[in-house]
Amino acid sequence: MPNERHILLLPGSLRAGSTNETVLRTAAAVAAATPGLRTTYYDGLAGLPHFNPDLDTDPLPEPVAALRAAIGAADALLVCTPEYAGTLPGVFKNLLDWTVGGIEISDKPTGWINAAGPGRGQGAEATLRAVLGYTGAAVLDEACVRLPPARGAVGPDGLVADPLVRERIGEVLARLAAG
Repeated sequence: MPNERHILLLPGSLRAGSTNETVLRTAAAVAAATPGLRTTYYDGLAGLPHFNPDLDTDPLPEPVAALRAAIGAADALLVCTPEYAGTLPGVFKNLLDWTVGGIEISDKPTGWINAAGPGRGQGAEATLRAVLGYTGAAVLDEACVRLPPARGAVGPDGLVADPLVRERIGEVLARLAAG
């Protein structure tokens, strides 16, 4: 498709079936039903080595090269991460650390969906904003939303079934695609 926009979905959790994974998988389903939009779900989080500046040289470790290639191939990034101990999970911070030495994320339109319940998740948002600033990502405030799925909102297919939540996810995707 000539004007197709590609959004890379970056999960911040390793837990299978997490709310964050559910939100991103729902974003993929919403995008699949949207002409001109496609997504890729990044599934290499667990395979990234611990960040070490000594390894941030050519040739990069294969999982890091694959991460940077996935970011480079995308038109925009959508993050959904939990908050652990008031900040980003270490494994997701590690992913972001690996992007600092590359140029792939620079000026890349980036947003996030905070799926945490009321009164939670602000620490992860603040840290995410700060770290993305160091990476050079172009954070689109209009594509950064709080959207916690209600209990029971996940259908038997493992996706958020609530049409209003799906509509809001579609709005975030559209903002990133236009970004």
